[in-house]
Amino acid sequence: ADVPLRSAGRASPGDEVRVVSAEDGTPLPADTEGELQVRGCSVFPGYLNNLEANADAFTEDGWFRTGDLATIDEAGNLSITGRTKDVINRGGVKFNPADIEDLIILHPGVEMAAIVPVPDPALGEKACCFITLLGDDSVSLDDLCALLDEKKVAKNKWPERLEIVDEMPLTPTRKVIKGKLIKRL
Repeated sequence: ADVPLRSAGRASPGDEVRVVSAEDGTPLPADTEGELQVRGCSVFPGYLNNLEANADAFTEDGWFRTGDLATIDEAGNLSITGRTKDVINRGGVKFNPADIEDLIILHPGVEMAAIVPVPDPALGEKACCFITLLGDDSVSLDDLCALLDEKKVAKNKWPERLEIVDEMPLTPTRKVIKGKLIKRL
């Protein structure tokens, strides 16, 4: 497969996981991406003396909203696919930029890729792709769009802007700090 597997395994005994629609909270069928929710003995009971934070973090029936996007297969294996706050809403079409980032790093000249939303008056948001290059290669937005076209990605998920940076802002665990990229726009 072209896209790396992101399996996180199964829920621990005494815990439950589910994937729900971000729009209405209904549980989704197997292998459908949605918001990950968890509950059980290893989930913290809530924020001390902070009803507002608890109302945001937990459903009425006690499920914790993790902020992660995920899928669960028929066997119960959980795969984390992204973060709900990273979802881009382009003209009503919502997509997880991690899917596109995974394809862009297949380009031989790209070392790392991160896609962030850019406000747009007509569509709500557009996508801007930040990349770091491998060696002295040059990569254009047209090059990346050709790759996405080859991979049969819908055009409304393609980035409209490309920013080439010397290095990505990273956490100590090597996750891209997208907020710092957004501030550069």
